Amino acid sequence: MKKINIFLGVFIALAMSRFIPHPPNFTSLIALSFYIPAIFGMRYLPALLISFIITDYIIGFHNTVIFTWGSVILISLISKYFLNTIITRIIGALSGAVIFFIITNFGVWFAGMYEANLEGLIQAYVMGLPFFGYSLISTFIFSAAIETILKFKKFNLKAFR
Repeated sequence: MKKINIFLGVFIALAMSRFIPHPPNFTSLIALSFYIPAIFGMRYLPALLISFIITDYIIGFHNTVIFTWGSVILISLISKYFLNTIITRIIGALSGAVIFFIITNFGVWFAGMYEANLEGLIQAYVMGLPFFGYSLISTFIFSAAIETILKFKKFNLKAFR
């Protein structure tokens, strides 16, 4: 029952942030990608990925989903290295936003949306900068919200190392 409740919580948090009108890339995805494995362990990564796949199905798949889903997995894998303090966790989550930016904009370039040369790759990253700003801001806000819940619940992350 606990696993189902966690899955539903992850799905609701992700779906709400993706379905309610918002600026581009202003969602809980990156913060959840970092915190779900950090809090509950990697065994809950499938709950995050399934939630992401379901919301992508509803919103509509695109030709770079492998890059977005891959970045979520990578962000989840690095989370265990940032558990010590609130500062390191927020730095870890914001590092996740950087990882997401690098991987997904490479994916946009690789999918042929820009010229297949260095100039096209640079253009893909430059054009992604406004989205990156929203990702950083949303990741910080959602991370702060999660940290507040953790503090309120007095959750012990060290139990999951």
